[in-house]
Amino acid sequence: MRSNLAARIGGWSAHHRKTAILGWLLFVVLATAIGGASGLVEMSDAENAAGDSARAERILDDAGLGQPAGELVMVSTAKADDWRGAAREVAAALERTGEVTNVAAPIPSKDGKDALITFDMKGDAATAPDRVQPVLDAVSGVRADHPGLTIHQFGEASAGKWLGDLLSEDFRKAEFIAVPLALGILLVAFGAVVAALLPVGLALTACMAAFGLLSLASHQLHLFQTTYSVMFLMGFAVGVDYCLFYLRRERDERAAGRDAETALRIAAATSGRAVLVSGLTVMVAMAGMFLSGLMLFKGFALATIIVVFIAMLGSVTVLPALLSWLGDRTDAGRVPFLGGRGNRRARTSGGFAGTVLKPVLSRPKTFAAASVVVLLALAAPALGMKTEQLGLEKQFGSDSQLSVAYRQIDENFPGGPAPARVVVKADHIGTPALRKAFGGFDKVTVHTAQNVAEIEVPLPGGEADLSELREKRLPAAFDGTGAQVYVTGETAGSVDFNDQLKRGIVPVFAFITAVTFLLMLFCFRSYVIAVTSIVLNLLSVAAAYGVMVAVFQHGWGASLIGSEGVGAVEAWIPLFVLVVLFGLSMDYHVFVVSRIREARDRGLCTRAAIDEGIRRTAGAVTGAAMIMVAVFAVFGTLSMQDMQQMGVGLAVAVLLDATIVRMVLLPSVMALLGERNWRNSGGPARLPDPEHGEPGTDTPEALATSGTHG
Repeated sequence: MRSNLAARIGGWSAHHRKTAILGWLLFVVLATAIGGASGLVEMSDAENAAGDSARAERILDDAGLGQPAGELVMVSTAKADDWRGAAREVAAALERTGEVTNVAAPIPSKDGKDALITFDMKGDAATAPDRVQPVLDAVSGVRADHPGLTIHQFGEASAGKWLGDLLSEDFRKAEFIAVPLALGILLVAFGAVVAALLPVGLALTACMAAFGLLSLASHQLHLFQTTYSVMFLMGFAVGVDYCLFYLRRERDERAAGRDAETALRIAAATSGRAVLVSGLTVMVAMAGMFLSGLMLFKGFALATIIVVFIAMLGSVTVLPALLSWLGDRTDAGRVPFLGGRGNRRARTSGGFAGTVLKPVLSRPKTFAAASVVVLLALAAPALGMKTEQLGLEKQFGSDSQLSVAYRQIDENFPGGPAPARVVVKADHIGTPALRKAFGGFDKVTVHTAQNVAEIEVPLPGGEADLSELREKRLPAAFDGTGAQVYVTGETAGSVDFNDQLKRGIVPVFAFITAVTFLLMLFCFRSYVIAVTSIVLNLLSVAAAYGVMVAVFQHGWGASLIGSEGVGAVEAWIPLFVLVVLFGLSMDYHVFVVSRIREARDRGLCTRAAIDEGIRRTAGAVTGAAMIMVAVFAVFGTLSMQDMQQMGVGLAVAVLLDATIVRMVLLPSVMALLGERNWRNSGGPARLPDPEHGEPGTDTPEALATSGTHG
């Protein structure tokens, strides 16, 4: 009979293993080298902005008026005017570096105990963080000479350097923790060093190749600076997961007495097929982020699609070749009492899953209601979710030197660290009407040659002052002048970004729900299964949202993970978690429901089929979920607030999805629906089941034959 695509790919790799292995290594080396040579291109402020903020930034870019990286230094003393000598030393030290310009005279605070010195970095603002170290050293030198004074520095260049150093350190930390953690889990699962190393090695090489290709692609689609971290998070978790499914099935077939070739053929036809279905589903779901209207999410979509595709490709090509080459050597380095083929009976019997299922299936109404109540209780805080683009002072934590500097400067000079920038564009910037309008503002810079003006306006009241500026002050000043007037800056950018997200989330949500519905409909020809899948996913996402709001917005239990509440959730996190969870959960869902459907097709009643399907998939789902939760949780321990939120949000979502949803809510709901689960929609014929679980009760000959066809 005709074999499926995954079986044909696996068969070719097993018979051409040298070509497959060397071809993979050559691909990884070339992609990494080319990407490293091309370098990563980061998006500009205009590309990362939305709404009026983006329009303002584009006007400045088109006019060649790139804003220099501004810096602030505040000198504080116990007595009024005692800062004057130190302030003069700071200004002189800054000038001596040769890296600064526009050093302004000190501005005293209302009580006279503080003075603010403003200046700009020379050259391109994008490269200022790379050149700011002499400036930091100059300020530190004055600080050391005056131990009785307090000197704080904050600005685009100093914050950018801090951010760059922190991202590099965090990325290394993620690698050093996630990789050994995954190895430990795989060692427990397989009980052999070589078997544990295979998924990790393939996942890491997939990430390396993806980094190279993404760097190359960034010359066409510019990326946000955290995109590499997001790619590693997804690529490593998915890469290990896919290899785990494949390797687990091959080892179980060997434990059941199959020869090496037959076991590999069955694994390719079942687990390999599941990897292809899952990978394609995740990639299609990730593509939904292209509909957000924001370049940030387009970059995330491209990064995750690339790394998932490469991880999927490696799992169905080079992994079968390695398994064929290694043979029984995959069991090399065995660890006593861990994993191994001897535990197959415990895995196929369900173990803990069987203990949970017995009461769930005997009282499905009670357990369905209880699990829904638990998920809704976890989701409740999400009703008060507030999102914003977290400033660097919130990203680094309240105790960091940068955050303390921002807070102290803002308290003494309100609005100073994050003023609004009003950009005015006109055919003739010097008309009497515009000159009169400019007279109502203190800090106005007119660029006559470009017919553009910039106005700096402090926003001590944050969003409230921004609303007043946009809705009252600017219309009152510029109506009738014929000028284009837009507001940008940190606060304005956050507000505009949130507004675009609110508009963009509708098409993204519609896209991924439609994809989920169609996938379930084509797999099972059942509207009931399709709708149930979407509802279960939404419950998982809502619960994850609630946990994120409770921990990171309100600060409940944040100290337990070394974090703190910052009063809001990073603006891009909710949409990203929604898309990723919808993509990843389909792997578990299709896997579990397929095995339930298979059991029912063999003549079992729905409840018996649920019991068998859940038991037989419990081991694989648990192992895969443990890997993902562990990797995601590592990101919850990093320094950046948005990385913490992403890691915790995804870890909680996957944990809930693999436990409460798949082990309790899914079987109880399906038990209540009974035969209505399989209500035929009259649609297209059901696709082959993408199973990758333990073998069923068929004979070895039947299983060996089934491994060669769809």
